[in-house]
Amino acid sequence: MIRYNLALAASLVAAPLSAEVVETSEDGFVTRDTANVAASPMETWLALTRPGQWWNDEHTWSADAANLTLEPQAGGCFCERVPGEDRDDGFSLDGSVQHATVVQAYPLRVLRMRGGLGPLQGEPATGILTITLKEIDGGTRVLWEYNVGGPMRYEIPQISQAVDGVMSQQLAGLRDHLGALGGAETVPAEAAPTETPDGE
Repeated sequence: MIRYNLALAASLVAAPLSAEVVETSEDGFVTRDTANVAASPMETWLALTRPGQWWNDEHTWSADAANLTLEPQAGGCFCERVPGEDRDDGFSLDGSVQHATVVQAYPLRVLRMRGGLGPLQGEPATGILTITLKEIDGGTRVLWEYNVGGPMRYEIPQISQAVDGVMSQQLAGLRDHLGALGGAETVPAEAAPTETPDGE
């Protein structure tokens, strides 16, 4: 059962973390979310690459985040198994979904994926999700930016808010899985995720 619901997503207010649509254009938008977690960059990276442990079930195609897998290397798949439905004849076929493809994996620092998440999968538009980790006093700051562009059948003001709601919910799930770190989580607008390895 497809659980992506734009009205529901738009109504989601992120649990305490910094979240906003930071840019819009005629054919795209950028959302940015940050959270401070009480875990080392290593612990955060390992959790990040196991989305089945913290991704929200409501935002999967199978209604069970345990079916999600992520291969953290270039060309790797952020994928989902969709179990076949039981039939009277006992025969079923599993389905699958490719949510995104990894284009950069720099352990403990940056994970970047390309793909149209949720309702964007059915549109020519695509997105780049860049997740940057930075060690801070007592834990790790996670900066989560989704840059979407291209033709789509949605009004930008509505879809950008809906997508940001969903992105915020997933980051909140990761934060809650690892434990929230107290203190301000706001990251200035100019602090876009440019903290990629030297030479990038």
